[in-house]
Formats: sequence, structure tokens, C-alpha cells
Amino acid sequence: MVAVFAAYRPVWNGGLLWDDEAHVIPETLRSIGGLGRLWLDPSASQQYYPVASTVFWFIGRFFTGTFAYHAANILLHASSAFLVTVILRRLAIPGAVVAGAIFALHPVNVESVAWISELKNTLSGFCYLAAFLAYIRFDQTRTKRAYALAFAFFLLALGSKTVTASLPAALLVVFWWKRGTLELRTDVLPLVPFFAAGVAAGLGTAWIEYHVIGAQGARFEFNAVERVLLAGRVVWFYAATIAWPVNLMFSYPRWTIDSGAWWQWLFPIGLIGVLVFLFAIRQRSRAPLASALFFAGTLFPVLGFLNVYPFRFSFVADHFQYLAALGVVTGLSAGIMIVLARWRVSEIVAATVIAAPLGILTASYSGYFSDAQTLYRETIERNPGSLLAHGNLASLLLEGPPSGWVEAMAHARTTLSIDPESVAGHNLLGTALQRAGRPEEALPELRRAVSLDPGLAEAHYNLGLTLASLGRPQEAIDAYRRSLEIYPQNVKALHNLANVLREEKRYADALGVLRKAIDIDPDSADVRLNLADTLQASGDLPGAIAAYQIAIGRRPDWGEAWNNLGLALKRSGRAGEARQAFETAVRLLPDAPLVHINLASIYADAGEFDRAIHEYERAIALASPQQAAGLRQQLETVRKLKGR
Repeated sequence: MVAVFAAYRPVWNGGLLWDDEAHVIPETLRSIGGLGRLWLDPSASQQYYPVASTVFWFIGRFFTGTFAYHAANILLHASSAFLVTVILRRLAIPGAVVAGAIFALHPVNVESVAWISELKNTLSGFCYLAAFLAYIRFDQTRTKRAYALAFAFFLLALGSKTVTASLPAALLVVFWWKRGTLELRTDVLPLVPFFAAGVAAGLGTAWIEYHVIGAQGARFEFNAVERVLLAGRVVWFYAATIAWPVNLMFSYPRWTIDSGAWWQWLFPIGLIGVLVFLFAIRQRSRAPLASALFFAGTLFPVLGFLNVYPFRFSFVADHFQYLAALGVVTGLSAGIMIVLARWRVSEIVAATVIAAPLGILTASYSGYFSDAQTLYRETIERNPGSLLAHGNLASLLLEGPPSGWVEAMAHARTTLSIDPESVAGHNLLGTALQRAGRPEEALPELRRAVSLDPGLAEAHYNLGLTLASLGRPQEAIDAYRRSLEIYPQNVKALHNLANVLREEKRYADALGVLRKAIDIDPDSADVRLNLADTLQASGDLPGAIAAYQIAIGRRPDWGEAWNNLGLALKRSGRAGEARQAFETAVRLLPDAPLVHINLASIYADAGEFDRAIHEYERAIALASPQQAAGLRQQLETVRKLKGR
């Protein structure tokens, strides 16, 4: 436990990466009712893994920051390494401590442990191993309690990540290794409920991956032969990274699968040859074949026979082999200790000598996961053609200050050079161009994005922003509404839709949209200000004043809200209160000409001409040349009034 926490010190307070924001439960669901939705509504979370979502919910409700998420991941991983050791000891497999230490500190597990989203991996892995241990107990005792405990942990594992559906097959491999045969009544039939639950969960996840998450399209179109070629290469790749963990990366190059390339046939042929050889020597030892079957069988969901969304970027990812790696690790550890036993080398010594350098590599590699920009830049350094890293870095830069938007545009263009049909690439490039003040160039990019993926709410939203900036309000309204059909909870889309409706003087429609936004996020100060501005524009001054006061209560130092409140108060004939509001606005926005003008108007109406003149002079000093010309006329009017 101490070693694992020390190795992952660089990410104790690491930031959010890639899809972490989608997995960390939003505040709107951090209630008992929200917890119920996570279990009953498959669309309430990024993926329908209700057990994992419950843990995310608990951490988000009772802790702040990211440390608790990382601590949970590290704790679960270290606990799983402990269970590995216990299981291997129960099975009397040599090198149990070595295997546990290697699993705990191997750098291929960094992606699973350092990435908050992969709490799914560490949680499901712990439940899988707990179910494994309980079922071994059942196999020895045949008690209902042990069986129920194993099945309960298995259901928890499936509810965290359905890759754990391979557990019953893995248990059969272990029983065959132990006994040399399998009995229908004692070995197979008790596992039928496990197989049924695993198949149901796996099919559900496969359906969601294909129909909801989007694991379909040209980048997933492979025939049966190509999928066999891919599977063989995937198995060898993962085995190699376990044996020699160098040049690991968050996103590996995406291979080109070509049945016409003779060398690609070497991977499946070599794999079949190894399995045939291990089968042939099973009379001498069944252990090597059992390790290989566990490894390849646990990898089955990600071998390429089923579509999973990350295949869009790469066919391999370190977190895919989190549990499967135990097959290779166990086999290697047992072999090492069998050899070292001749020299009576202590298992603890062997574990320390082997795991220490792995821990150093893990500490170094985990540092790249400390924040998103570091991770994406390091990934691009190692894999310049990473579609995922270029796209994610572009998105991240667009969320930051304008100084990074030019670089974001460059990464978006690189994304399109890698994949001209990349929906994300067109959406990102369009967004970057729109923010750079080039909406005419942004428009075709965003239209291309929505044509490639009509179900991408974000692209419709960005299209709405661009159309609004081009002065095409009805088209902008249509784009916003389409975005909201796909993702009704998007408060930003509701907010901007209301802006366009207000500008079109469709006040009733705008107010209806804003009230929907407030129902979703009642604490949003931006939406409250928008509501107040719309009420004022519609002529409901009392309602506007009340709404401004609520907005200011949420953000007391908001100069714009104080200024607009002042306007509503002035129109209501409450000059004294308007004066106080404008004075506050000037204090908060000293460089905004408009607030000085509004305050000057109040002073002039009150006959305080010196103060009015002072405010007009300040406004003129801050205004553009065009504005200044008109303000000088107003200033002269006030001076004439003073002269009278």
C-alpha cells in the first residue's frame, strides 16, 4: 500500500483528463434523487455502470477537489494487488508475492490508476478479484454463503465495468489447470448464472457502444479476416508491453490492418503456434497454457471482434489489459520463483528487486497524467499522429484564454489532416474560427460536422453561435433547438437561445427557455442575469429588479448586473436606488464607458452637474473615437445646463 501510494505521488492532486468531467457526477445529480437516476436512467451518466457511478456520486457529494478520486483509485489498485497475492497463495502458485508486487507497480497500470475515469477499472478489478477469491472458497467448501458472496461481488464488478464478464470462463481455466479436467455438475453448472449475467451485461454494453456512444462508421468497418489479423496483433502487443514496458503512451498509433501484407499474418499464426505448443506440453505442465488462455480470454472484448469507441483513435490502450495482464504476470512470476528457488532466494527479496525499478518507471510515467495539457503534449511527442491528443489539446486550448486559440486551430487542422472525416476536427476548427472572429470560415466547418454526425449536440450548439454572430437569428434558433433536442440539459444552449429570442423581441419564448435553464441550474448567475434583462426588455420592471437582485446575490461583485439593475430602477422612478446601483457598477467596472455615462445621467437629472461632467469626461477618455464624438455633445449639454 505504501509503495503504491508513493509511486503515484505525482497524481495525488492531478487534474481532470479527457472524459473525466463526464464521469465525475455533476452537482445536479449529487442528491438522493440523483443517485436513484444513476441506477434507473441509463442516460443519466456517461456509461451505464451504476456501481461505479455510485462511487463517483459518493466522492463528489462528500469531498472537494480531485484528491479523493485519485486516493480511491490508488487504494483500490493496491487492494487488488493484495488480493492477487492472496488468491495465488490459496491456489499454491509459486511467486504470489512477486506477482502481487509486479501488478501493484507495473507502469502499464498507470493509465488505469492515474486517470480518474478509470475508477471503473480499479473498482471492477477489485470486485472481480474478490469474487474470484470467494468462488475459490466455494469450490473448496461448497457453502451457500461463499457462493452468494462470489455472485454478489461479480454483480458489483459487472455494475462497475462489464469487461469483468470473463470471470466464469477464467474460473473454468483455473479448475482445468488444477484438476486436468472439468466436471459438468461440480465445475460448469454452478457457473451458469455467472455466465448468464455476464453475457447479458456484455451484450448491453456492446449495444450502447454501437448505438449510443458511436462505435460505428468507416473507422470500424473490418471484415472477418481483418478482425482476426487485428486480434493476433493486439495479443502480442499487450504481452510485449508487460514484458518490456518502455515507450508507453496515452494514445498509441492506430495500425493499418491489411490482409495483403504478409507480415501481418505472422501475429495470428504465431499466436496459434504458441497455443498449439502449450497444448502439446500440457501433460508436463498445464500452467503455461492456463496463463495464456486467461490472458487472451480476458482480452477478448477488446481484441477487435467487438467495436469499442476508443478504436476510433487506436486499437490498443493500456487500461484495456488491466485484468488480462494477470495471466502473463502470474506465469512470469511463477517461472522466476521456480528458477530462483534453486538458489534459495527469498520471495520478498525477488519481489523487491523486480518491483523497485517498475515503481520508478511508474512514478515517472504517472507524472504525465498530472494535468491534461502535459498528457496531451507528451502523447503528441511520442505519437505525432495521435488523433485523440491533437483533438483534446485543441479543445482544451479553446476553453482557455484567447492566447491559445491560434494553437488550437493548428491542432484542429492537424486532426483533419489525419482524418478528413473527423467530426471532432471539423467542430473544433469551426469553433476556433468562430472565436477568432472569422464566422464566415467557421460556418462550413460546423455544417460539415453536423452532417457527419447529426447527433452531436455540441456541433449544433457551435453552429448556433456562429449563425447568431452572422446575423441569421432564425437559423441560429433552429440550431440551438436541435442541440437541445439531443441534449436538453445544456444550460449554455438554453442561455444563448434565450439571447437570440430576446433580440428578436420574442420575450415570452425567451422567458420560457430561461425558466427551463433555471430548473436545471438554479444557481447560475448568468442565467439569472439573462432572465432579468429579458424581463426588463419585456417591460416587467418589478420582475426584472427582483431577478437582478437574485443574480447579484449569487455574484455580488458583478458590475454588469449592478449597471442593468440601475437602468431598471431608473425606469421605475427609483432614482436614489438607481444612483447607488450605478455608483457600485462604476466602482466594479472603472474602465467601462457605459457605466460612467449612466451614472452621469443620474447626476445630471439630480442637478449635480459637476459630478455629471466629471463622469462624462471619464467616459470620453475611455470611449472609442466614434463614441467620444457623441459623448462630447452630451457633455456640452450638461455644461450649458450648469451655466443656467
